[in-house]
Amino acid sequence: MSLRELFPNLTDNNHELTSPRTIKYNCIAWAAQNTQRWWQPGVFWPIESSRDEHGVGALVLAFKEIGFEECDDGSLESGYEKLAIYGSALMYTHAARQLADGQWTGKLGQLEDITHATPNDIAGGDYGEVVQFMKRKRDPA
Repeated sequence: MSLRELFPNLTDNNHELTSPRTIKYNCIAWAAQNTQRWWQPGVFWPIESSRDEHGVGALVLAFKEIGFEECDDGSLESGYEKLAIYGSALMYTHAARQLADGQWTGKLGQLEDITHATPNDIAGGDYGEVVQFMKRKRDPA
């Protein structure tokens, strides 16, 4: 199945592949800037959680543990990095991180990492819609 079939909003002009496929880490780990492990309850999770907890609230709490707070939108905000959390019903399906230039980056399951122009570029299809934005102060380094 092609990326365009999985993500109907992707076009040749709104995304770019940035790394090869890997199963070493997933989209949640990528959003948290951790490429050393797969983030999932029961595998690795920054807070105590049931291995069956895949609700949006559990992911929000996990990101709060590493310094994020909920915010209203994904607009570029000087001095902050933002996350978009995607979901379907009450379950989270994906997370993407905003880059300093305002573009977004995400790991597509076991596929490649990509940069994309807006959070909506990967919404729809398997990932559902953006259900929450979060932000934290950007590391000045």
